[in-house]
Amino acid sequence: MSPTAWKRVLWQRQPYPDNYIPADSFLASLRRNPNFTPYTYWPLVLSCCSITQHLGTIFIFIAVFVRLQKRSLDARVLLWISVACFLVGYLVWEVLDYSAPSRGPLTRFKALKSSLLFFLTLMGLAPVLRTLTAATSSDSIWALSACQFLLNALLADYGCANSGSQSQERLSSVLSMNAAISSSVVLASRLPDDLSVFSLVLFAVHLFALFPMLRHRFGAVPPILQVTLTVSISALSFALTMSLSPFVTALTFGIYVTVNVVAPAILVWAQRYKNEIRGPWDVAVPRVNGDAIVFDKRPGVYNTLSGT
Repeated sequence: MSPTAWKRVLWQRQPYPDNYIPADSFLASLRRNPNFTPYTYWPLVLSCCSITQHLGTIFIFIAVFVRLQKRSLDARVLLWISVACFLVGYLVWEVLDYSAPSRGPLTRFKALKSSLLFFLTLMGLAPVLRTLTAATSSDSIWALSACQFLLNALLADYGCANSGSQSQERLSSVLSMNAAISSSVVLASRLPDDLSVFSLVLFAVHLFALFPMLRHRFGAVPPILQVTLTVSISALSFALTMSLSPFVTALTFGIYVTVNVVAPAILVWAQRYKNEIRGPWDVAVPRVNGDAIVFDKRPGVYNTLSGT
């Protein structure tokens, strides 16, 4: 009498243990890296542009703060630059959002009213912010600001939304913005007059609150425009830091090279060592689809209940 053929089912009684696998088929279904998508170098470089843009805004802000503290930059000039950047950014936003039918005159009026209200509120709080850290030493302020800017860079959302998609703020991006604004406020409290404090905090809101929202939508623009913006921000940060400190300029250049050139090359080189093994020993992964439970049938994932 021939032995009973083994089947991959648990609901049928068989003369085999539950963990039995035929010797000739144990490694036949083994798969290596079934869901692996290899990276290429230049798309990774393009993806790193958002990181360079964000780091560039941090260096630009620090350079502007140093110039305000040394009185080599007029606060009124910075105020007009902030207003001009806001108008240009709002125009770019409207161009990117031109195809969205949900925005109308009422939405634009609310945005204008909110901007004006924030402008007046910040102007009234400038004297309070100037004396916020009067009893704190400058060394503590520098260390606190450095830690908060580092937290801002680590938690920032560097993703890009596709055209027509609705973006939602992540908790990490909100924490990143709060860290940057807090660092800007404590730095502004070391400035000598109220106008400088108001101008710097307003400039910080544009860089760390409004610009990340605009940058998140750059996934819908051609890559050449994103590269142009990245080069422009990097060049501006170089120009502002070069006259302040050669060490900071060299550090900025090293960070840009590491982020945009070295890091993508390391990732492309390291992906050859990826070795993920899938086989019949993997547990089936249920996916809830409405009221029904569907078992994942991707390559390398096996359903031990239905035998597929």
